Amino acid sequence: MSVSRRSFLIAGATAIGVAGSLGGVIASARPVRFAGERDCPVHGFGRLVKDPDGLLDLPQGFQYRVFSEENTRMSDGNPVPSSHDGMAAFPAPGGRTILIRNHELNPEDIAEDGLTPVPHIPGAVYDPEARAGGTTTLLVGPDRRLISHRVSLAGTLDNCAGGPSPWGTWLSCEETVDTISKTHGYVFEVDPVFGGNPLPIIAMGRFEHEAVSFDRRGNVYLTEDAGGPHGCFYRFMPSRPLDGRGSLHAGGRLSALVVPGLVDTDLSIVQTPGMLLNARWIDVPNPNPADHETPVREQVIALGAVPIQKLEGTWVDRDGYIWFVSSRGDGPDAEDAEDRSAAVHSGQIWRYDPGNETIELVALFPKGTPYDGPDNITVGPHGFAIACTDGEDDQWLVGINEEGRVFPFAFNALDHGEFTGATFSADGRTLFVNLQGPPGLTFAIWGPWRSGPQDKLVL
Repeated sequence: MSVSRRSFLIAGATAIGVAGSLGGVIASARPVRFAGERDCPVHGFGRLVKDPDGLLDLPQGFQYRVFSEENTRMSDGNPVPSSHDGMAAFPAPGGRTILIRNHELNPEDIAEDGLTPVPHIPGAVYDPEARAGGTTTLLVGPDRRLISHRVSLAGTLDNCAGGPSPWGTWLSCEETVDTISKTHGYVFEVDPVFGGNPLPIIAMGRFEHEAVSFDRRGNVYLTEDAGGPHGCFYRFMPSRPLDGRGSLHAGGRLSALVVPGLVDTDLSIVQTPGMLLNARWIDVPNPNPADHETPVREQVIALGAVPIQKLEGTWVDRDGYIWFVSSRGDGPDAEDAEDRSAAVHSGQIWRYDPGNETIELVALFPKGTPYDGPDNITVGPHGFAIACTDGEDDQWLVGINEEGRVFPFAFNALDHGEFTGATFSADGRTLFVNLQGPPGLTFAIWGPWRSGPQDKLVL
């Protein structure tokens, strides 16, 4: 996806100091427009059609199929676990698709809320005392009907998001640093065919991981959803880049994003879509701290890394740019001290250019937008991104087009549960996405993604 280079390049440590110095720098950059209602046609696929089954409102011409509902029986005889979350799609022979799906569960969810844990299976269990999260693997036919589903990784906690590797495996991330019989807070690799490797990738750090993406050189980008202080954006440079399954265990160098000029503030202070900032990286002194040692984010923030509130999804687009999402900024007046940020917003969509080492604010979700709280994000082959919202009320799938405009693509007509795990099939014809639940559901969505002899977007 090619978003034009707009507005400003902020260079050097004197470009931005604290909030008060920003006004003169960003005043002339262009705004992003938003639709006010879900049936308002805006820069996308048009009006959403009310679903007579009360599940998923979609634009005209689109349809869906739902499968792998929480607590139904899987092919291995186990119940489908609760809390469907991050997911990626992988091609399989015969036009089929393999989905690897996270389940964001911890022991309290099981004990207090009665949710269904990921069952332990031989050879794929990390912590034998952690009966909570993990992954399931689904095989879907070319008709978008479920063929089979089974457990692929277990004994992990809070498997929130993750991301696909360039060699066709899934990296599942733990969004916790709890300790049960083993320490948690790691990334695990899951093969679509051979299942999960229960050995954590230690060098990728122990922190509250959210999502993972790769650039063309094999560098890995990791988001952290944490508070007190906010999380950071990380880059992992593997010792054996692009070397296939298991290669990330060989180690590498973990560093965190620094934005020169952002001093004693956080990334919420940038409120102007189209703005470019220089990016630098600072090494993490101790990527694998024990429980009594200084957490990773505190180490690097002390060295100048930029804090980012509610840092959520990341994905790589077809041009090699790395997208990442800040779900919200609660502002300096937030009631809880750990939720305070420099400025208020209901979501920021950022894009990192590994070649020029800049980050660009592609879209800003202002306070009051109906599409608040973007979370997981995917960038498909059609020239736009899809973000899953996790806002205060209604839940959406929203598109972000080449101009940074945001438009509604789907509405959760069932309840107020969040969308998670949006991912396109390899041929781009199907968007798979979850509702976290309960009940956890997985959808296949298809329709007129493209039209015309030039294969242009329907916009």
